[in-house]
Amino acid sequence: MGTKNNNHLFFTCSLIEYIGRRVKRTRKEVADFLGKDRIARIYEYADVFHCEPIEKVAAEFMEDSGITEGNFDNVKECRYVVPDYWDIGEVYERLIEDSYEDGQIVEGIWEVYHSWIDAHISDYNTDFYYQPRDYIAACYKEGVVL
Repeated sequence: MGTKNNNHLFFTCSLIEYIGRRVKRTRKEVADFLGKDRIARIYEYADVFHCEPIEKVAAEFMEDSGITEGNFDNVKECRYVVPDYWDIGEVYERLIEDSYEDGQIVEGIWEVYHSWIDAHISDYNTDFYYQPRDYIAACYKEGVVL
């Protein structure tokens, strides 16, 4: 499928994860607030945004898209070691790479965050998020945890 180790995609997914944690929103809600155009811009200019601290980039996009505080706190709910937002960004990056062609990456970002699998990756009390990438991609393709 897509290019392996797509750094633009990695940054985009990590930023969505970071924002979700900051404002206590599901990652789907973050994607909705940002909208497809902003997500496409983050993806396109990720190399530029990556030069800034992620806190600053996140704050600018949160303000720009009017993201309000929610009550989804998967970090607080976690009974184990909380995975880093970069680690979770990588899970999404790999899933999107494994499921979409290079020309469909932005659409893939939208589809994955709006699919059933988002809730499973965000549940840090299961071991789903650190399963092998091919297993996660197969689950996504089948529409169920296999």
